[in-house]
Amino acid sequence: MIRDIRRFLAVSALALAVLPAVAADKLRIGVVPGAYADSINVAAKDAKTQGIDVEVIEFTDWTTPNVAVNSGDIDINYFQHQPFLDNAVQKNGFKLASAGTGILANVGLYSLKHPSVGQVPQGGKVGIANDPVNQGRGLLLLQKVGLITLKPDVGYLGTIDDIVENPRKLSFTEVEGPQLVRITGDVDIAQGYPHFIVAAKAFDPSSGLAYSGIEDAQFAIQFVVKDDRVQDPVVQKFIQIYQNSQAVRDETHRAFSNDDRLYTLAWLKK
Repeated sequence: MIRDIRRFLAVSALALAVLPAVAADKLRIGVVPGAYADSINVAAKDAKTQGIDVEVIEFTDWTTPNVAVNSGDIDINYFQHQPFLDNAVQKNGFKLASAGTGILANVGLYSLKHPSVGQVPQGGKVGIANDPVNQGRGLLLLQKVGLITLKPDVGYLGTIDDIVENPRKLSFTEVEGPQLVRITGDVDIAQGYPHFIVAAKAFDPSSGLAYSGIEDAQFAIQFVVKDDRVQDPVVQKFIQIYQNSQAVRDETHRAFSNDDRLYTLAWLKK
């Protein structure tokens, strides 16, 4: 009888040994270098302990990540706010939507030549983002500090063509948002993103001459997926891991130069 039980246990153990292991869920997430990538990498480690294998893929521009999600090459991207996404969907016909909210990054005006906005000279050069929505954010900030005036009610969709008053005859250099940090020293004043400045280690991200309001929740970064995967349980599980991770919060604070003025955790403000 004992011999039969031992034989049964041995056969059962062998059967269990040859069964395939339960595969972990997998996600491919596209990011741009800096605070967003760093926070996603931290969340990926937490996700691993909860059964999700995350591959983080870095992009250096703001066009390819949406193409990659739309084509199914990656599952999520995490780099853009809702107005930017809305513009991309309208312009390109992408079938994309937000599955959740992340960090709200402030925008600043920076100068490596002048200690105040008032010292920006006649004919000064301005560095500004070249995409419609982020350019609008930069122009609104320039209007806020009195350097330009825009057409009424253009809001964040304003472009350089919507400037109606430019008393200092400022000229504008338009570049991809992530590249603004590289040209700041070449212009008199530049729109800047603190997390990119931190990543580049170029200058002090807390040295902005002015900042946009961090209460502006529409510019919080979104977890973007194909529109039929908004409620995907694996996607939603990862977002919950991200939003509830103390390690993500600690890394975000570090990535924004330990300066609470430069960001907010937008999902906590809803």
